[in-house]
Amino acid sequence: MATVTYDSATRVYPGSETPAVDNLNIEIADGEFLVLVGPSGCGKSTSLRMLAGLEEVSSGRILIGDRDVTALPPKDRDVAMVFQNYALYPHMTVADNMGFALKIAGKSKAEIRQRVEEAAKILDLEPFLERKPKALSGGQRQRVAMGRAIVRQPQVFLMDEPLSNLDAKLRVQTRTQIASLQRRLGVTTVYVTHDQIEAMTMGDRVAVLKDGILQQCDTPRRMYDHPNNVFVAGFIGSPAMNLMDVPVTDGGIKFGETVHPVERDSLAQANGSVVVGVRPEDLTLNDQGTGLPIEVDVVEELGADAYIYGRQPGAAPDAKPFIARVDGRTPPMKGDVVHFTPKADHVHLFNSDSGERLGA
Repeated sequence: MATVTYDSATRVYPGSETPAVDNLNIEIADGEFLVLVGPSGCGKSTSLRMLAGLEEVSSGRILIGDRDVTALPPKDRDVAMVFQNYALYPHMTVADNMGFALKIAGKSKAEIRQRVEEAAKILDLEPFLERKPKALSGGQRQRVAMGRAIVRQPQVFLMDEPLSNLDAKLRVQTRTQIASLQRRLGVTTVYVTHDQIEAMTMGDRVAVLKDGILQQCDTPRRMYDHPNNVFVAGFIGSPAMNLMDVPVTDGGIKFGETVHPVERDSLAQANGSVVVGVRPEDLTLNDQGTGLPIEVDVVEELGADAYIYGRQPGAAPDAKPFIARVDGRTPPMKGDVVHFTPKADHVHLFNSDSGERLGA
């Protein structure tokens, strides 16, 4: 097991002036499960491939433990990678696929068999060891790819969107298995996904990237409750946080017909207006007809809860919808105009110009 350090790691592809990964600094603890997440093209897979040795580091360093691996080839880094497309040999059995790297490394047949059987037991693959990959389901193939990584007993596991080829139900089941397995094995793991729900449910910490730049690296709870900027606030959480420009007024901020009190220190950097963020579950229906008026477009009924999607009356047709969670047994009807006020201490403020968080 080992720590992993990205020390100002940068990757600029030939022919491009803009770095795919720009000055990345992350320290990953021994045994930690770190998830890299962000939209397509943000640099998360490039960051992982730099660690694996599959992409050159243009500047900066990457360390595994106390060893600088920046210039080392992949085979000398003591890492094991699980790919999105499984990358299994179709002509080999499950057992041969899992033990192939050990065979290349010159391990004895007895040791290979022992390690393969141990991994198969952990992954519930014992009945399938003599089958070929074509006789397995997608979830079973992914477990074989995991097993191939486990038998190598590496210092670091690297996983590049390993669940993206699975259907929704199997994805939920497999992500739970991967998280549980990682905690049991205690191997430092760097996991890449574009799915923020995967990131929030699996990682000890989550690193959010945008345009190759690290936006925030924190625990899922901290990131959800204290996003560093507008991008993280809008990216983390499902449904997404509501974000809107509102004017600053005496005593706080104008939220529809009401004034929401805000500490003066939090507004010190505001220039007449701020971006306010409120999560759908942190809004309360206001029966007095004050607060922010929303005309309901769509009601998503989920049983105990319902989500309403709407816009302020008079808003442009292409305006981003406002989302609120309400009681699923008595939701408003489509076409109704309802009013919302935010819960105290659950309002996020951001600078209108920089997008950076204001206050604590």
